Amino acid sequence: MQKTFYGWWVTLATFFTFGLAVGIPYYGGPFFYDYYMQTFGWTRADITLGFPIAATFTLWVGPLLVHRFSPRRLILVGTAMTGLAFVGFGTMGGGLGLYYGLWFLYIIGYIFSGPIPHQVIISQWFRKHRGKAMAIAYLGVGVFGGLSAKFVAKPLTDLFGFQGALIAIGSLMLLVWPITLFVLRDRPADMGLMPDGESSATALPPAAPRDFRYLLRQRAFWLLALGSFASIGAIGSVNQHMKLVFLEQGYTDQDQLDTVFGNATMMILWSSIGGRLFMGWAADRFPKKYVMSITYALVAGTIPLLLTVHPGSEISLYVFAVLFGFGMGADYMLIPLMAAEHFGVNTLARSMAIILPTDTIGQTWFPYLVSILHGAVGGYKYAMLAVFGLAALGALAIVMLPKHGQKDESVSSAEPQRMAVKR
Repeated sequence: MQKTFYGWWVTLATFFTFGLAVGIPYYGGPFFYDYYMQTFGWTRADITLGFPIAATFTLWVGPLLVHRFSPRRLILVGTAMTGLAFVGFGTMGGGLGLYYGLWFLYIIGYIFSGPIPHQVIISQWFRKHRGKAMAIAYLGVGVFGGLSAKFVAKPLTDLFGFQGALIAIGSLMLLVWPITLFVLRDRPADMGLMPDGESSATALPPAAPRDFRYLLRQRAFWLLALGSFASIGAIGSVNQHMKLVFLEQGYTDQDQLDTVFGNATMMILWSSIGGRLFMGWAADRFPKKYVMSITYALVAGTIPLLLTVHPGSEISLYVFAVLFGFGMGADYMLIPLMAAEHFGVNTLARSMAIILPTDTIGQTWFPYLVSILHGAVGGYKYAMLAVFGLAALGALAIVMLPKHGQKDESVSSAEPQRMAVKR
């Protein structure tokens, strides 16, 4: 009986570590925004400003530190920082200075324990099945993110109040540690294995990683950075403001508002599972440019549907949540796949160390700008149309990418050796 390749156990472990480290805190955090407004008297702009300020002043963390350390160690440190940040959110008073300071702690925790280390681990373990493995890892974000509001934040708030719920969410980050310590491994070589379980006789030697100067000279790098920056900025705006949009559109009863937001978040994140699975499968079979272009266009096209959700319009809620979630799920996952294809797996940590912080700027500052635009125009209608335009720009940038990237670095590095043998 053939033994299961250990890379699949690593993939299963990332389902849990990625889901717990990102899915619950990121998608559950906005559940508490209206509680901040009621308890501390903060405005939308006050609440949404902490995230972008922290993201801007931590831009150096990814490029300077991430590629220097073991992904497993980063995940351990990052989840500890995320947990401390949420405990801080649950114990703070009404001072905005402390609130913004805790966002710094959260953002560094997100950089250390979020997409980059998980993408690097999966990309090291797989070449042929990288799309499927990446999809499984990202499923964890969808599953746990879907649970975050309806089945984690709301029940905990009902039991302990919103501050007790925040502390409990922070404590959940400790669940990542035993999985990371006892199951995760950074690369197959750590266990004497090769990517995809290949034998050492057929494995291909890796090439040296490209430097930052090489990346900055590539047109594809700038298009991928712009496309993901714009699309994820639009997605972040929807996720951060969705509950407040519902509040403005007539869901004024607190329990009803919490329930509708929880249902919407659950449907979006669980629909994202289908997006990740289908687009992960498609990315292994069709040009990734086409798969990514369709995904980004879907995200843009569904954003105006958010404005059709009102009390009594459950069908509109379902249609928006399912379509938006399907596109959103694949959106994040395709970025590292495209980066690995164009720049090589051994340069993935460096390329994502620039792209992820850039995306985080879009993901955090655009929600704040939506708050400002909301105040200027007196509602969400034109603010959300601006978000739609941003998402459309992201889709256009991806359409302009080259159809094919370079071959996998390990494959391309072996090509001269093959040619020499043939001669």
